[in-house]
Amino acid sequence: MRSPFFHSLFRLQGLLLVSVILVSLCGTPVFAAVNQEIKREVAQQQTVKKQTTKQLKEARQRQSKKPIASARPTKKLASKSVAKQKMVRAVARQRVTQRRVVAKSRVNLRVEATLVAKTKKSNLAGSHRPDPQALKTALVSGAASSVVRATDKLQVSAASTAANDDPLSLRSGSALVVDEGTGRILLSKNADTARPIASLTKLMTAAVILDAHQPMDQVIEITDADIDTLKWSASRLRPGTKLTREELLRLALMSSENRAAHALARNYPGGLAAFIPAMNAKARALGMNATRYVEPTGLSPQNESTAHDLALLVKAAYHYPLIRDFSTHPESEVDIGPRTLQFRNTDHLVFNRGWDILLQKTGYINEAGHCLVLQTKFEGRRVIVVLLDAWGKYSHFGDAQRIRTWLEARGFDALHDPASSVSEASVHPSVESGFVRTALVEKAPAAVGE
Repeated sequence: MRSPFFHSLFRLQGLLLVSVILVSLCGTPVFAAVNQEIKREVAQQQTVKKQTTKQLKEARQRQSKKPIASARPTKKLASKSVAKQKMVRAVARQRVTQRRVVAKSRVNLRVEATLVAKTKKSNLAGSHRPDPQALKTALVSGAASSVVRATDKLQVSAASTAANDDPLSLRSGSALVVDEGTGRILLSKNADTARPIASLTKLMTAAVILDAHQPMDQVIEITDADIDTLKWSASRLRPGTKLTREELLRLALMSSENRAAHALARNYPGGLAAFIPAMNAKARALGMNATRYVEPTGLSPQNESTAHDLALLVKAAYHYPLIRDFSTHPESEVDIGPRTLQFRNTDHLVFNRGWDILLQKTGYINEAGHCLVLQTKFEGRRVIVVLLDAWGKYSHFGDAQRIRTWLEARGFDALHDPASSVSEASVHPSVESGFVRTALVEKAPAAVGE
């Protein structure tokens, strides 16, 4: 027989089993109700999501039917809008650039009026107007202070410069190479085409200044009137700087100092109003019939000349010892009081030991390109080289080196005048063959010590 303990144990297990069955039977409806509630909530969320999606689609469709201006911008529309704004800005920049070009051209047309206004201002500062007699004297000062030598003429005929002969394919737009001793044209490329000449102008400026025989030790002050208002070019000669006329002339020829050249012209007898006519009068006296000057620095593109005319100017400038010396001076120090300024020659060929340069001048503005004139020696002969409108920072120096190599390789005797193969009558039937007068010899003023 089992003990009472086992009977109570079996009874307790039965009660537990019965209670579990009862609990499960009672909990089944509850769990079912909970599951139904969860399913109902999920169904409601899906329904709401579908309705929201449908409403968004309908809203987008309605917006697509409206004008683009009122529609909500998408990524594609935003990118197109940015591209359109960039295009509008580019067109605006182009218009601004065109307006600036037009404005510059208008400014160039008013250069002469500006120079006259500056002259009046400087004259008012001196409390007197230009003396008419001084102006009349200035107009002929270039010719009056010089004499002509019959044996000093450059044999450049119209046909020689008209017959282009460029065997070197030079980078310069105009070029002319002349054997000064015989007057033969060795190379000619667009030599009669008038072009802006930039700072080559300063050769004529120096010649006219020396023709006036003013004291070279006279102190001249740089003023606001000497500041370039056309190109706004930089200068280390600040207003208030005081230098002698000789120092200003050296800086103008050696390092192409614009304020120095302008100050020299401003202190010419009669001022700028007399100086510019004197430049043009001297050009006519030298036979430079295609040359025009409107200011003394070369910053204006209205200063124009041809390679042929500039060869005449170089030949005439050779007779001024100061022009020869200052234009080929490698470097110079200028004491301006509290400090000393260092200036170097703008012509790199001056520092080249292989060149024997007697006279030179460089020039550059955007309208003129890079320009160079040289009087040098090849095989003991003096040769004039004129290069205009070379577009490239060192193209004019490269052209000069190519010309030198060509002359040394060919030899002078093997070269011929380009016009020798073309009859002058066929090129210019109405022009008679003849020589062009080119040189006026400067009388040496005692004050200068030339």
